[in-house]
Amino acid sequence: MKKYLVTLVPVLMLSFQPDSPSGASALNGATRKMSPISSAADDLKPSISQEKVEALVAKILTQYHYRKVRLNDSLSSVVWDNYLKEVDGNKTYLLASDVAAFEKYRYQIDDALINGDLTAAFDLYNIFRQRYKERSEFIKSQLNTPFTFTADENFNTDREKAPWPKTVEEQNDLWRKILKNQELELRLGNRSDSAVAVTMKQRYTNLDKALNRIKSDDVFQIYMNSFAEALDPHTNYYSPTNADRFNQEMSQSLEGIGAMLQEDGDYIKITSVLPGGPAFKSNLLKVNDKIAGVAQGDNGPIVNTMNWQVDEVVKLIKGPKGTVVRLHVVSPDALAGAPPKEIRLVREKIKLEEQRAKKEVIEVSDNGKAFKIGVINIPMFYRDFEGARKHEQGFSSTTSDVKKFIDELKADKVDGIVIDLRDNGGGSLTEAIDLTGLFIPKGPVVQVRESTGETEVYTDPDPSVTYDGPMAVLVNRFSASASEIFAAAIQDYKRGIIIGGQTFGKGTVQTLVDLNRWLPKEPEKVGQVKMTIQKFYRINGSSTQHKGVTPDIELPSAFSAEEYGESSQKSALPWDQINSTRYEQSRGIDDKILARLRDRFDQRLKSDPELKQLAQDLADFKKAKENTVVSLQETKRRKEREEAERKRAAASKVSQVSAPVDETGTPSPNAPKKKKDLYLNEAGLVLADYILAVNK
Repeated sequence: MKKYLVTLVPVLMLSFQPDSPSGASALNGATRKMSPISSAADDLKPSISQEKVEALVAKILTQYHYRKVRLNDSLSSVVWDNYLKEVDGNKTYLLASDVAAFEKYRYQIDDALINGDLTAAFDLYNIFRQRYKERSEFIKSQLNTPFTFTADENFNTDREKAPWPKTVEEQNDLWRKILKNQELELRLGNRSDSAVAVTMKQRYTNLDKALNRIKSDDVFQIYMNSFAEALDPHTNYYSPTNADRFNQEMSQSLEGIGAMLQEDGDYIKITSVLPGGPAFKSNLLKVNDKIAGVAQGDNGPIVNTMNWQVDEVVKLIKGPKGTVVRLHVVSPDALAGAPPKEIRLVREKIKLEEQRAKKEVIEVSDNGKAFKIGVINIPMFYRDFEGARKHEQGFSSTTSDVKKFIDELKADKVDGIVIDLRDNGGGSLTEAIDLTGLFIPKGPVVQVRESTGETEVYTDPDPSVTYDGPMAVLVNRFSASASEIFAAAIQDYKRGIIIGGQTFGKGTVQTLVDLNRWLPKEPEKVGQVKMTIQKFYRINGSSTQHKGVTPDIELPSAFSAEEYGESSQKSALPWDQINSTRYEQSRGIDDKILARLRDRFDQRLKSDPELKQLAQDLADFKKAKENTVVSLQETKRRKEREEAERKRAAASKVSQVSAPVDETGTPSPNAPKKKKDLYLNEAGLVLADYILAVNK
């Protein structure tokens, strides 16, 4: 990645000199500008620099992005839809007539991008600001009169497919229901009427402040990302301020609870959870959770953070080691009408060793026979690159830690080993390759393809094998990137059994491009572009992109491919296939054995009470999520909420607490309780089935 970025800039500069006469002509030549729909004294306006950057980004992304796209009417329409969604995604501010008036721009965005014309982008946003101010006045008038919750009416919380309101009267009724729904949610949280009124007014005061803080740079970033994300979900434009935040401030925000944050509509969203931090160890805060409020200590009041900027929320969450912070969190899997949940975390300094792999031994019983299963949990693929570069003895790496654990587990005489990669979002590609090498003789591990079609095979060169016994890899929907490379290689070599859920499906590589290198005469920073440049392929030629890795034994899951992962993104690069590379498969696993293992698992799924209940709870939960309509009548809503809470609690019950037993099987009353991980236990049983099958 680093090497690619260093070489990328001079290559691009040779092909396009933005400050040469021809380059200047391409960017700043005489072109016909769109005519604005309206103009007001306080309208936001683009700068000349932004017009240059627009054309520059369009040129970079169309020429050097992995997906070679043409700027045409088809792409123009996608970009315009993206922008409309970013500006008014819930379809609550703009009127249908506003949207219709802007339809003339739908097939002109491609020309605008090439010519550095930002008329359409700023024209739409300024109309949105005008409509927002009108709505703000209406909201203030509504909040002065308390709602009653006796009328039998409903509200659909999902407005993705809803039309824009046709009239102001229709829009007023929509907003009446929005506000009524929000007040009812607060009321059901056992808040007094006065507390509800204060919270609602504060929420929309925050929103007013947030909108007033939006400047030309922010509008430009929204618009450019509407274009960038039409190419793929991992391509982005960062304004100068957000580029600095991306590079610096977000790394600092890891102090405290160990989570990365970004703005997402009304909320601050968790984008990653750092292994070893309080959030990770609590297992309460997940990727895509949304923060709605923050409180200090065990008794401090919740500060409503809806519509706050991310750096303001970071300041509230960060604090001295040992102090308590409480968060109001909306889960991505929350049912319509479900209240935010409160999470209590104790801030601490994140320690590197807590991010590293760990091992344990579990015992399972299969057909009356006891098995000792070694488990190695790898939260991320870490590597001390600086230590490796200096050839330091014992530098930190995933592979060296796992190798040590394998030796210890072999000394413990375990019957098999499970590599637990659940929620492992990836990390070092080098470590994914080296780790694979512990389980196979030398050979290819992954293929990397450039946008030019050139393919490089990354190989484990070491012929030694650290562990050649029975093994399984446990994955879920949030196992991504390097995790998928390792799991795919183990599966392709038929070296181990892949158990769990379909993985995330991120099979792409990105690089950062500093746009000031392209515009050296610009006196101020102009931002950065994060761009997809490469794609990963398995050694059998199949891409890990989009489809991810399909497990050999699929366990029940609350997370569907339609909602989570790469395949849930419309612009995700497609799955495809290239030529297989040459490799020699193990003979330990074949279709007959896998069929037997699936049959044994299906039997347990039908007979094991815990598995049956888990599968039923997850099925009920998925069905309940499909219903996005909630009642605005308090008595009905209370019943809906109780049912939503029951289903959410059941669906999140992936482990249960059980008391340790003594040698007679009797629970030990004084022993500390240990969590029983149903998924890990099932992985152990599948591995035990495999051991029995091959030893018949």
